[in-house]
Amino acid sequence: MGILDKHSILEKNATLLLAGSFLVVTIGGIVEIAPLFYLENTIEEVEGVRPYSPLELTGREIYVREGCYVCHSQMIRPMRDEVERYGHYSLAAESMYDHPFQWGSKRTGPDLARVGGRYSDEWHVDHFIDPQSVVPESVMPKYGFLAETRIEADYVQDLLLAHRAVGVPYSDEMIDAAVADFLVQATVDGDSDGLLERYPGAQVRNFDGQSALTEMDALIAYMQMLGTLVDFSTFVPDESR
Repeated sequence: MGILDKHSILEKNATLLLAGSFLVVTIGGIVEIAPLFYLENTIEEVEGVRPYSPLELTGREIYVREGCYVCHSQMIRPMRDEVERYGHYSLAAESMYDHPFQWGSKRTGPDLARVGGRYSDEWHVDHFIDPQSVVPESVMPKYGFLAETRIEADYVQDLLLAHRAVGVPYSDEMIDAAVADFLVQATVDGDSDGLLERYPGAQVRNFDGQSALTEMDALIAYMQMLGTLVDFSTFVPDESR
């Protein structure tokens, strides 16, 4: 009991308590951070994971702009109830090109890490225009204006350059072809061979069904690729890491 009784000294002395807290946090920080300097890579490389295409990246910017992350997470935890509802647990590699990541901390709506391909483009259009028309209990606001807001490719190269500056491996070829790739991904009769070579698995079609390229196209392109890059039927985790 003698040692426990001495704890009151810290509780009664603000300076000692502050110094003690700083010491504990410092030791904990060193224990957690120091090993990272000796690892070549803290993220397991996973086949299929690639940078976002220009249209998908634009859709992601719209997703962040509209605050979708406030109500939707993009991280499936390795727990039975989550895996059974949403699919395979999230891998760190799936977020390696996210700046910032969209893991989230609250689910007013469902997790979206595996939403790609789960619903049709038409469903997404109806859902964004009037969420309650497809999910009556939804509290999500209406985003019909996205289908009325046209987007141009004026700044798409700058967007890719900004992400390359923080580590996303966009090549010079990707930067040079950014405008063409941006436009062709939402065109049904365009030459998309170059796009698919640079961004394997990119989905090419008119996402919102309108003749004009809109923010709705970009956002649905982003939504439809979430969770589709990794083939989990063949994925084997690296147990050595």
